[in-house]
Amino acid sequence: MRTKPDEYYIKQTLNGNVNDYAFLVEKYKHMVFTLTIRIVKNREEAEEVSQDVFVKAYKNLKNFKGESKFSTWLYKIAYYASLDVLKRNKRQISVENIDTVRERDFRNTDDSLNFLHDIERKKIINEALLKLSEDERVIITLYYYEELPIKEISKVIDLSEDNIKIKLFRSRKKLAELLKNVIEPTTIDLK
Repeated sequence: MRTKPDEYYIKQTLNGNVNDYAFLVEKYKHMVFTLTIRIVKNREEAEEVSQDVFVKAYKNLKNFKGESKFSTWLYKIAYYASLDVLKRNKRQISVENIDTVRERDFRNTDDSLNFLHDIERKKIINEALLKLSEDERVIITLYYYEELPIKEISKVIDLSEDNIKIKLFRSRKKLAELLKNVIEPTTIDLK
């Protein structure tokens, strides 16, 4: 298992060892896809955008200065590439559920009722997330799903940390409002 820092693989890639870039792609492919699908809301387009992000990052790797984490730099590319797709399309994109259920997942579950309850809860949360604006959805995704700190999120979407905190607070509140009539009120915390 490789445990070297991203900078090592970046340097190796820049020195002509293209296979080392594959490690970075493997490490961050899920992260990039999660962000892109939350924005473009279409699996095929999100996959295409994700691929484009890694190609663009590879072509511009020499411009990565290391002032932020590689993941932050990659998120920023993914964020703007996703927004470009939305601008290009200027149409309502069909919604596709992010969390697909596989039959084997169901068979491996001890308590089928709890499993089904979890699936329904994810579906409800995904539907509520889709009702948020793009900025709100991205901030929620980066903070809760990708667990990025506020500082990193501010670098990704070019807003101040204070602005991110305010938007995060408002987005959580809006999401809680959307969910309050569907999910039991005891599970929602408006803090």
